[in-house]
Amino acid sequence: MAPLSHLLIAIVLALVAVSATAELKAHRVADDVYAIVGDLGNRSPENLGNNATFGVVITREGVVLIDPGGTYTGAQRLHEKIRSLTDRPVVRVVNTGGQDHRWLGNGYFQEQGASIVASQRAVEDQQARSQDQFFALNALVGAEGLQGTEPVVADTRFDETLAFELGGIRFEIHHVATAHTPGDAFVWLPGKRIVFTGDIVYTERMLGVIEVSNSRDWLEAFSAVAELNPEHVVPGHGAPTTLKRAREDTEDYLKFLRTAVGEHMDAGKDITTVGSIDQSAYARLLNFEQLAGRNAQKVFTELEWE
Repeated sequence: MAPLSHLLIAIVLALVAVSATAELKAHRVADDVYAIVGDLGNRSPENLGNNATFGVVITREGVVLIDPGGTYTGAQRLHEKIRSLTDRPVVRVVNTGGQDHRWLGNGYFQEQGASIVASQRAVEDQQARSQDQFFALNALVGAEGLQGTEPVVADTRFDETLAFELGGIRFEIHHVATAHTPGDAFVWLPGKRIVFTGDIVYTERMLGVIEVSNSRDWLEAFSAVAELNPEHVVPGHGAPTTLKRAREDTEDYLKFLRTAVGEHMDAGKDITTVGSIDQSAYARLLNFEQLAGRNAQKVFTELEWE
């Protein structure tokens, strides 16, 4: 019986671990401003595609939500968390980029009466990659978790900057350059000195340089965030943090990677061995083993054409 008891205990502990990582946790950043932090790992049936950090700004005229979750059901779960903070309705949703958790919950919040805002480049990226995103979510989240999800894009779009005031709070949305995705934007609250960076900033976990990323331009986008000198940084992945931590986990890593890959190329080495570059200085970041080598390969292909 002992081995069976041990097995049952292990199963229970595993289930507890899954539910803990799938939980959405609200972090108060300032009065009426929250970060809702999701799973730092991959999309799963438990997290419903909400493996990211979302922003909530409560105004007297309603809630502005920064990013709506990765699925219709994920958006419902996100809304439940918002209702634990306020009874005011979500009236506006900002999509900060083209990844699924930045826009595929739009349909749910549109049904609740919210308007949707995104950069034009983000919308173009969303439309270009929606089929691939649905395919991946079906495999990772499952058909049940994906139920009700539709590719609803923003009804208000902008090229570089959009500003508006709601309930006495000024919001500025800026798209500077391609970062993790082509249309990545950040949301700046000048009156509170808080920035919601979307996927321009990753903390706690390793960022991913994917097919649509551009590591050089990503640094330009990060510089625009840093120039604001924010008191609080709400990253696209990870808990609310400081600009110093954002630099360490995002800007410093991108600079290191581009330098290390460039030196690898200057030594006459090719892409087949670029994954062997020593990135151990960043092994503290979650998902290091899964992403470090692939990041180096993607940066190699970028540098070939710069």
